[in-house]
Amino acid sequence: MKKIIQLFILLSLSGYSQNTIKGTVSNIYKQPLQNVIIHLNENNTTVETNKLGQFELVNVPNGRVTIELYLLGFETKKISHQINASNTEVNIVLEEKHNALNEVIVSTAFKKALSKNVMKVASESLKNLQEKGATSLIEGLATIPGVSQISTGTSIGKPVIRGLSSNRVLVYVQGVRLENQQFGGEHGLGISASGIESVEVIKGPASLLYGSDALGGVIYFNPENYALSNTSQGNFYQQFLSNTQGTNTTFGYKSSPNNWKFLVNANYNSQLDYKISNGEKVINTRFIEKDLKYGIGYGNSAFSTDFRYNYNNLNLGLPEENLVNEGNRTPLFPSQDIDNHILSLSQKIYFENSKLEADFGYIFNNRKELEALDEVALYMKLKTANYNVKYYLPKMKQLETIIGIQGINQVNANFGEELLIPNAILNDFGGFITSNLELEKSVFQAGIRFDSRRISTQEHGVVGDQGYMEAVKKEFNSLNFALGYKTDLTTKTDIRINLATGFRAPNLSELTSNGVHEGSNRYEIGNSNLKNEQNLQADLNVEYKSEHFEFFVNGFYNYISNYIYLNPTGAIIDNADVYNYTQNNASLFGGEAGIHFHPHPLDWLHVTSSIENVNAKQTNGQNLPLIPANQLKNNFKANFNINNWFTYNYASIQVNHTFLQNKVSQFETLTKDYTLINLAIGSKININKIIFNANINANNVLNKNYFSHLSRLKTDGIANIGRNIMLSVGFNF
Repeated sequence: MKKIIQLFILLSLSGYSQNTIKGTVSNIYKQPLQNVIIHLNENNTTVETNKLGQFELVNVPNGRVTIELYLLGFETKKISHQINASNTEVNIVLEEKHNALNEVIVSTAFKKALSKNVMKVASESLKNLQEKGATSLIEGLATIPGVSQISTGTSIGKPVIRGLSSNRVLVYVQGVRLENQQFGGEHGLGISASGIESVEVIKGPASLLYGSDALGGVIYFNPENYALSNTSQGNFYQQFLSNTQGTNTTFGYKSSPNNWKFLVNANYNSQLDYKISNGEKVINTRFIEKDLKYGIGYGNSAFSTDFRYNYNNLNLGLPEENLVNEGNRTPLFPSQDIDNHILSLSQKIYFENSKLEADFGYIFNNRKELEALDEVALYMKLKTANYNVKYYLPKMKQLETIIGIQGINQVNANFGEELLIPNAILNDFGGFITSNLELEKSVFQAGIRFDSRRISTQEHGVVGDQGYMEAVKKEFNSLNFALGYKTDLTTKTDIRINLATGFRAPNLSELTSNGVHEGSNRYEIGNSNLKNEQNLQADLNVEYKSEHFEFFVNGFYNYISNYIYLNPTGAIIDNADVYNYTQNNASLFGGEAGIHFHPHPLDWLHVTSSIENVNAKQTNGQNLPLIPANQLKNNFKANFNINNWFTYNYASIQVNHTFLQNKVSQFETLTKDYTLINLAIGSKININKIIFNANINANNVLNKNYFSHLSRLKTDGIANIGRNIMLSVGFNF
């Protein structure tokens, strides 16, 4: 073991070199740009340009490095640079921001700018989502074309990508996969928007990179960047919401002395019961959320380390009939009390022409459902340890290759009176190889992966009794591939074609359930003979981009064999309808299309519009459940400057139309169409070197009474939230 450690250290030091990158940043008119934030991905170093647009990055590792540039009002830019000498000079040009389609991404294998990536990935900064009036992280995700949410009031939201949700959508945070009983519809992501920099969405099977549960896609949250090198910064954010009388407070501080980096974020979010359009409150939709994030990192030209810890506690009420409003902020019973701990360690080691990346995670999810103060009906503890190791082989001309392994060890334990799933142990292992060939106008990417999952559960109860769960020992294997091609049809038009397979092993609920599922009022019976879900999806993406006009069209066809779903039997147990888990083949198809118009000479005006469509059926002709209705989203935004104090100002109006959803499953009802109008105005204010940001948003400004098809309260006749006015103020110091 000692020799292995010595060899590991020796290999690390072999790539050590004191490289420096110097350069200038300017606009298209060759004017220097000051205060451009420049981030070196390899060791988390961040610097800023001076008045002459100059910058300097030190301790740069050998080989190919990735540099990201950020400046308010300009396109985020990402460049890949090969270090061939100890001192390198680069000159970079930034273009003014026009809501362009080409976004910076890190969730795909080779972490390239989208213009060089074979996959179409949607990317949004947290700031942009807040400007759109998002009151929560999941609500912000639902503004991205092709993404929706299954909601329970304002406190619980689960992402839906092109009609697939729950275990079919994998969530990554802090570089590790999030495991928090996501099979259930009764609780949300378990993470706060505080301390999140941006989000990226892969729409389609991503099993090649992420394994099981990435059948429908991946949502990848990027944590907040550290402070600029040798600087410190604090921030404060406060939001007030009229409908729920809510208050959301965030405080953060970060510092980067020399090669060390520190970060802390604390958030407190309290919301009362929401009101529908007639002013009536939906009792016990209140919640209190507390969130704390730490980060500590170190980086030089040989290696970088980033350790993050996130604690999230969510205490939320569950709406039921005959509840009496007690008028305070504490959730009534029944309620949930959920703790989520996420620890992650990211390690990067640089060699002469290659690098090794390793991400390790430990997640502890503690979930309680309480019927009364001293009555814990459900108490589940889920502990998950995972690893993800990737080696980037030396580049061979234009060919890049990555080999990697991933694994999971998961333990589920029950301590309450009720069981949704039994005590169980899950072990995963997967290995993959993928290559990327970049030519002058085209990019090819291909890869293959093998996964094995073992599940072992404990027997619970007495054979023949209600609630009995048999012991299950199962192994699920899958071999998957991905092929991608991107080319420039013209100087302004790109096309991407992707063909990929994905899989999902059945979860514990689908394999073992035998009891009433209180959240849905169904008696669910599992099936230990379920097989892997396996899919094959084809994607086509076409984009056109000119100086004043852009459009995109995304089309997909997704065939899923052995799709797992609940089928009503007609029987009734404990006053609940009985449903069995079963399988059938299914297909989903549709896509998204959108435009962005930036007319000249009205350079301050931006008009964006998108439409999204999903169709989903089983091979027996029945519709799949929980498929979002078609949507048309329109946004008219004006940007303007007033003076040196008010440097970034905007006003916008969103007009979003949701169409009639009448393609419903056996236990769903149709949902009528509706139109929502949202207004927003905001400003960036500079006073004595302190930067203030102020925003006012009015969502559902016409106070429309409506039902979302994916609202779990719809079956109880409870409408979605009425008019909601939000005031947000934040500043850096």
